[in-house]
Amino acid sequence: MAQVEATTERIIAADAETVFDALADYEGTRAKILPEHFSEYEVREGGDGEGTLVHWKLQATSKRVRDCLLEVTEPTDGELVEKDRNSSLVTTWRVTPAGDGASRAVVTTVWNGAGGIGGFFEKTFAPKGLARIYDALLANLAAQVEKA
Repeated sequence: MAQVEATTERIIAADAETVFDALADYEGTRAKILPEHFSEYEVREGGDGEGTLVHWKLQATSKRVRDCLLEVTEPTDGELVEKDRNSSLVTTWRVTPAGDGASRAVVTTVWNGAGGIGGFFEKTFAPKGLARIYDALLANLAAQVEKA
């Protein structure tokens, strides 16, 4: 099994604290900014950053749906880590200042991919598909915090 990684980023015209707080707000903002690939969204514990337990289904393709139950931690300032209890999937969000009241939001997801030919296709195509999904999420996040 090879590790598969997908990363995307966006410069957002809002300060890093505002962007991070919006991302960490699983009870409010996060539910509003999820693209159509996410369904059955439910906060099961917490709701604001560290200690949150959140569930959703992620439909990466027409045939591939991941049932995710994610534990949220904040290992360092400006960083959220979502670890899936149902798989090896780990998503890390990093928000850093980018000058003039702007911030850089970077999201990286890693997981243990399949072996063989299926693993080859997963490693080749899954990162691009996941990057598109997170691009949409970051665009929604930017629209949410830039109007505030």
